[in-house]
Amino acid sequence: MAPESAVAAVPPEAGFDRRADHGPPALLVRGLSHAFGARQVLRDVSLTVGRGDFTVLLGLNGAGKTTLFALITRLYHSRAGKIEVFGANIQSAPEAALKRMGVVFQQSTLDLDLTVEQNLFYHAALHGMRRGAARQRIGEELARIGLIERRRDRVRLLSGGQRRRVELARALLHDPSLLLLDEPTVGLDMASRQFLLDHVRQLCRARGIGVLWATHLIDEAVGDARIIVLHQGEKRAEGPLDEILAMTGMRDLKAAFDLLIGGAPKGAAEGDAP
Repeated sequence: MAPESAVAAVPPEAGFDRRADHGPPALLVRGLSHAFGARQVLRDVSLTVGRGDFTVLLGLNGAGKTTLFALITRLYHSRAGKIEVFGANIQSAPEAALKRMGVVFQQSTLDLDLTVEQNLFYHAALHGMRRGAARQRIGEELARIGLIERRRDRVRLLSGGQRRRVELARALLHDPSLLLLDEPTVGLDMASRQFLLDHVRQLCRARGIGVLWATHLIDEAVGDARIIVLHQGEKRAEGPLDEILAMTGMRDLKAAFDLLIGGAPKGAAEGDAP
């Protein structure tokens, strides 16, 4: 079995580069607001995830990250604003929008009593994949994450980091063009965190998948990532690191983030209150 920190190369898709198609962005959110009763949790949020872009949604506990994901994936229905996935409106064309996205939720949704393979076959069936095609894709994705030898093990026997890898493989089975990950590294050790981050960034480069990676960890906003700062349901900034530093006049992202959220106490986000 591959070590926790090893990342298998992600080959580019033959003859197809999603970034070469200059159509609508992977994800477009405009004027999105949402409330639970009298409590407003999102206020006029607009953001964009480009094709092949690695975009980090950075915010503390209660910022609204999980609520935003629930609206994008249609677990909640938005009453104000627009959400489009590659130009398909999530309200008027939900099937077209949802089939283009893969999702790793903050709380694990794997069946612990099924094997790794059984969990993945079930997901493939939900997406209408033929058994033979599903078997091939499952083998490919498990090999890339170093778990092909564990495919017949029950999920409850895997470590937390290995379960997260399986969830990522599951999200990629139907070949999505947009990948959403909500706090994917919460509770993982450093090696497992780095594996997931490196693997997903490789997917951006090799396959042109647009990624929205929600986190409270500033060090996960790495390299050329676009950064969206969300605080108390409002977008405070959006852009590459150099633009955010220039806008705030700060020398590093930690200082810029603290300034953007008004010097709020530092903390760790485990998720948003519903």
